[in-house]
Amino acid sequence: MSRTRTAVLAALALVAGVSGSAVAVTPSSAAAIAAIPCTVDYKIQNDWGAGFTAAVTVTNNSAAKSSWAVKWSYAGNQKVTSYWNSKITQSGTAVTAANETYNGTLATGGSVSFGFNGSYSGTNALPTAFTLDGVTCNVDDGSGGGGGDNGGGSGTRVDNPYSGAKVYVNPEWSAKAAAETGGSRISNQPTGVWLDRIAAIAGVNGGMGLRAHLDAALAQKGSGEEVVQLVVYDLPGRDCAALASNGELGPTEIDKYKTQFIDPIATILADPKYASLRIVTTIEIDSLPNLVTNTGSRATATANCNTMLANGNYVKGVGYALAKLGAIPNVYNYLDAGHHGWLGWDDNFAPSATLFKQAATSEGATVDDVAGFITNTANYSALKENNFTINDTVNGTSVRQSKWVDWNRYVDELSFAQAFRTQLVSVGFNSGIGMLIDTSRNGWGGSARPAGPGATTSVDTYVDGGRYDRRIHVGNWCNQSGAGLGERPQASPATGIDAYVWMKPPGESDGSSTAIPNDEGKGFDQMCDPTYTGNARNGNSMSGALPNAPLSGHWFSAQFQQLMQNAYPPLS
Repeated sequence: MSRTRTAVLAALALVAGVSGSAVAVTPSSAAAIAAIPCTVDYKIQNDWGAGFTAAVTVTNNSAAKSSWAVKWSYAGNQKVTSYWNSKITQSGTAVTAANETYNGTLATGGSVSFGFNGSYSGTNALPTAFTLDGVTCNVDDGSGGGGGDNGGGSGTRVDNPYSGAKVYVNPEWSAKAAAETGGSRISNQPTGVWLDRIAAIAGVNGGMGLRAHLDAALAQKGSGEEVVQLVVYDLPGRDCAALASNGELGPTEIDKYKTQFIDPIATILADPKYASLRIVTTIEIDSLPNLVTNTGSRATATANCNTMLANGNYVKGVGYALAKLGAIPNVYNYLDAGHHGWLGWDDNFAPSATLFKQAATSEGATVDDVAGFITNTANYSALKENNFTINDTVNGTSVRQSKWVDWNRYVDELSFAQAFRTQLVSVGFNSGIGMLIDTSRNGWGGSARPAGPGATTSVDTYVDGGRYDRRIHVGNWCNQSGAGLGERPQASPATGIDAYVWMKPPGESDGSSTAIPNDEGKGFDQMCDPTYTGNARNGNSMSGALPNAPLSGHWFSAQFQQLMQNAYPPLS
């Protein structure tokens, strides 16, 4: 149960209906409401005894503002430890929450929401008084706060869920980021919530489960629209070409996947309580593309991938997830579409689109269950290479013949995503589908970022000297050395692109650099070992991985610091 303190005069009760009957607002009652300069709704969402998560919604009933600051004081020893959608400072018991650059405008009658994590010992009493820009917001006894309120927002289905919406800031990730030196610069960014095993639905190791995240999202959304990003990731025989992220379910456990993973998720997402949220699901990354690229007689084939191709459980699982989740009106399914360094070759490009259509029309699913596709999830492919194009030649030799490009038709993620969207529509997906691009780790900034094209001595010196993506090989994927944060999450950044997103939370490891026993179903993949000399899937190159990495999904401080250092656009 959440505890609430609502700063509002009891005069507001004059406009509340009784048993559904309409109540007229008289001039005197309207004046009473207008006389309230502000209301502040302060909710404790989660309280675990030594810490808590709070959500605050401020409504301005006075003149419109271009900036704002809300102040309150604690009676106890509460300390704000991380925050989002505002800048919070604290001196002793006194707290000030000021606007960010993007939410300073506060119209008359308008609202703004922000949140934070805090620590305390003893009791966690609610604040009793608030001010907005020095003006007191009156307080009642707190009994009017609606802890189960869905907040505002239309709940109406839209073409692009990110348009006109805030995106959920995961308080657990935010706290880890804020605890890092310099991490407060990005700790208010939205990231994906990973449901990567059955236990994650309820929450693991005392952490937040799916309902807790959705409840927190409701508190963050206030009166506007809010997107929640979920990664649905537990297919049977998951990640058949990589050991670090192998899942808990064996290749034949499709029924368990359906009944113990997808069905419970669908039940929670369909709860009317969450109908006002826009829920974006990223469906099963690193799955279907493997059936095209790592099967059969190819040099990159694996026995595990051949098994999954033969039993059809990737196709069945993805189809089932799309059908179950797509039946919920406020859920937007985005299907994984690999990345340009995986599917950009002619042998992979069109066959992958055809396979995706097969999966999206299996197990009761239709193309209407697919809002779009996501590329580059948890990967490092540069968003836009500005120093060379696929059409360039050097001394008569095409860029496609360089060792780096290696006959691929795409040199970066944006050109691939836009072209692949066209291909997907051509095989039968709806023309309104949009693409997401994960930019959480593809900035490649820092001192080593090339300022211009490479030397024209040869096609390789030209490409290697100018490319932003500084991996040893485009097939390298684990904890890459030199990587940086990419474009910040934003809606509608380019034609056909619904949003740039940070679906992979920066600072979470791709896999351990040495074998670590665990009960999470995660194996040791040599591609995460910095001393590994490679295989056919990365051109027998060094792995390029960072040393001393923990298990996949675990916090990796050294990587987080590197990502901030090499961010592009740079962090201020």
